[in-house]
Amino acid sequence: MAPLIEVKNLKKFFKVPAGTLYAVDNVSFTINKGETVGVVGESGCGKSTLGRTIIRLLDATDGQILLEGDDITHVTGKKLKAVREKMQIIFQDPYSSLNPRQRIITTVKEPLARSGRFPRSVINEETERLMDMVGIDARLRQSYPHELDGGRRQRVGIARALALNPQFVVCDEPVSSLDVSIQAQVLNLLMDLQEQMGVAYMFVTHDLSVVRHISDSICVMYLGQIVEKSPAKELFSMPLHPYTKALLSAIPSTNIDEVMQQVELKGELTSPINPKPGCRFAPRCPYAREECEQPQELQEIAPDHFAACWRVKEIG
Repeated sequence: MAPLIEVKNLKKFFKVPAGTLYAVDNVSFTINKGETVGVVGESGCGKSTLGRTIIRLLDATDGQILLEGDDITHVTGKKLKAVREKMQIIFQDPYSSLNPRQRIITTVKEPLARSGRFPRSVINEETERLMDMVGIDARLRQSYPHELDGGRRQRVGIARALALNPQFVVCDEPVSSLDVSIQAQVLNLLMDLQEQMGVAYMFVTHDLSVVRHISDSICVMYLGQIVEKSPAKELFSMPLHPYTKALLSAIPSTNIDEVMQQVELKGELTSPINPKPGCRFAPRCPYAREECEQPQELQEIAPDHFAACWRVKEIG
């Protein structure tokens, strides 16, 4: 069975005064129906740009995006509209992503009305069902976004994203701006809705604890490239790439008796503008050698576990 989403050698570059910014560079992975793929990395590594390029909010510079085997990389017009009904996004900031002049009920109703798929008599009923599904109380449905707290605003964003029953949703750090207790509620809601609807998620975050909780598999990004991808449990039990090891070592522990062995990264970040062809992590890597000046490609070290490091077997 073909994967729901297949990304092949995807690239997204931006022209800037200093040259070309390599935001997403030669990224490949797949997402199956009903699966959650986490994408983690430091701020500015290209996670959000990757998600927005996949759902066609940004045009790809090169590579392919396949939806159920169909190439959607360059579709336009009515075909693009049909594709966008199948792929949606939940934005990071639940306040700026909502129209401050629209009531909550109007915001949720809008995609249903614009799609043209629902008769007018059904739209109100479907809107109420969506708000019930995500837990928006009836007393709040005539409110404006500024009258709700962050968690409720994000529930509105989730209802809007799921309004047309999409097959794939990019969750662009949907809980990073919320309190920890509210984060748990929103994460559990997303997981419950996934079980009910069979939707696939690409979950973008820099919080490793969150991605461990929700993901089936994880891709680790560094300056526009995937440096490691594996099943979620295996990534935490057996990280391979030096950058992944450094990320995991930074996770705080609740065990006061545990001796933390944090990997300290030194050196300067490689510029994403006109980068050299070698490993972009090499200037900060304690294992870097001359061979790291050559391009690094993902290689399968264990079943479904890939890493882009020529020394991974030696240092593992």
